[in-house]
Amino acid sequence: MAAAIDAKHETVYDVGSQQVGRVYAEALLSAAAKQGKADAMLDQLDSLVRDVFASSPDFERFLASRAIRRHAKQQVIESTLGGKADPMFVNFLLVLNDNDRLNAIRPIWSTYRNMYDVKQRRIRVKVRSAAALSPAQEERLKKDLHDAYNLEPLIEVRVEPDLLGGMVVQVGDMLFDGSVRSQLDRLRNQLMVRSSYEIQSQRDRFSS
Repeated sequence: MAAAIDAKHETVYDVGSQQVGRVYAEALLSAAAKQGKADAMLDQLDSLVRDVFASSPDFERFLASRAIRRHAKQQVIESTLGGKADPMFVNFLLVLNDNDRLNAIRPIWSTYRNMYDVKQRRIRVKVRSAAALSPAQEERLKKDLHDAYNLEPLIEVRVEPDLLGGMVVQVGDMLFDGSVRSQLDRLRNQLMVRSSYEIQSQRDRFSS
């Protein structure tokens, strides 16, 4: 079943954050894979960012703050997640804390997820649709994407009534816009270009 995208948090990471995210994501994935916990670590990162941070933004700000001592953060991490999260994940957060990198959790999560998807031959697809997709529509879309990319598509759907109809599909950096609004915009632009051309033609005729 398609998962809903949280439209409220569109984050763009700077180059430094991306580099830090890659270093720690690679280290976590390598260590987790050796213990057969690569998927478990992804679940833990997903839960931390999508559930904990989403419901408790103050907790995210607390971890990211450079003004708060490491010891205080360590105590909170151990008391909050100890016994609930996987010990390996808790230890990873403590390592980030020791290196003042808790502010990089989001880019680490994003990079880890992308690296894990590549390892599992999966591809994430963002879909914006005027209405919720039916099971048949979703299955057809999955089949088309699988045939096109030879990868297992993971579809995330966000309903946007403003699209009027159709859908917008984003695969990586590629955008496929089949919405009615997009078609109307193209038609309007064509009419404007045509009108401008006709007006200019009339001016040229009169001036001659």
